[in-house]
Amino acid sequence: MRVVVVGATGNIGTSVVSALAGEPAVTSVLGVARRGPSTLPPGVEFAGADVRGDDLAPLFRNADAVVHLAWLFQPTHRPEVTWRANVIGTQRVLTAVAAAAVPAVVCASSIGAYSPARDDRPVDESWPTDGWPLAAYTREKAYVERVLDAFATEHPEIRVVRMRPSFVFQRASASEQRRLFAGPLVPHPLVRPGVVPVLPLPRGLRMQALHSHDAGRAFARAVVSEVDGAFNIAADPVLDRERLGEIFAARTVEVPPSAVRAALTTAWRLRLAPTPPGLFDALLRLPIMDTSRARTELDWTPRHTATDTLREMLDGFKANAGGDTPPLAPDAGGRWRIREFASGVGGRDPVDQWGAAAH
Repeated sequence: MRVVVVGATGNIGTSVVSALAGEPAVTSVLGVARRGPSTLPPGVEFAGADVRGDDLAPLFRNADAVVHLAWLFQPTHRPEVTWRANVIGTQRVLTAVAAAAVPAVVCASSIGAYSPARDDRPVDESWPTDGWPLAAYTREKAYVERVLDAFATEHPEIRVVRMRPSFVFQRASASEQRRLFAGPLVPHPLVRPGVVPVLPLPRGLRMQALHSHDAGRAFARAVVSEVDGAFNIAADPVLDRERLGEIFAARTVEVPPSAVRAALTTAWRLRLAPTPPGLFDALLRLPIMDTSRARTELDWTPRHTATDTLREMLDGFKANAGGDTPPLAPDAGGRWRIREFASGVGGRDPVDQWGAAAH
């Protein structure tokens, strides 16, 4: 098989490329992003392209599958910019897939595409994907689900797979995660277990996590298997207040979500933090996903627990860890994080602004 991975240099993309390179059925992998990595796995090629405007069809010709992962998280203060990259970009990828007659496309959706949950009973892939309308990320993920619905109807000859991962972490993504969601004012040494004796957590917070390498394996299995439709992917256990306290080695204190939201709103409006309050609202409303279908039909089981995955990323925070691709580079924010401050903290993407890839 020849496989093209769009958005090959990010947190999930690097793991997908590595997993595909290890699949016996895959003989050729082409990674696509705006700017390439410093090194490539054996047998992997790279092509520079931007989903927002470049002609993608020539890159897809003779491919057996296209994996679409490209996604822009910043700037949160300019949703029209992320919409163009994420929604319009996905439409352009799918148009190129059809033009090049690629028989399969595997697209990264998200737990964020799901409608709010009523309780903590796990939901399968039939749960509504209307997202949370007040956050650009969840709104765009939900809209992309509609785009995929229409594409699958218009092109029944193309196998369409959508993967819905939980939060995806790895040690090499620590600097990127801090830059995208915490901002330049959060010091690396403080985001680790044992530093604070008391950990305040908003009431109702619980989340699922997945190691990037396990996500890469799931995407690779979807490529080489004759499956279609949606797949939830996440690892056990669910990270609730008790488990987060254990991971951070701290006593947890429940605080009202309204207080956390008010503080986050102020920080976001003052350009002190990149995460908008709408995304916090969405976090508290996410369902717990049932991953039975992925485990059964993809013959896939996570090799890392959710707790070990989060501990690994926290260790990466402490070490200012990163990867050898532009989005994962530990110095992407510049010396003293000057590029992050200069970008307006959510006003522009600091990595894209200074010449690296945000995929």
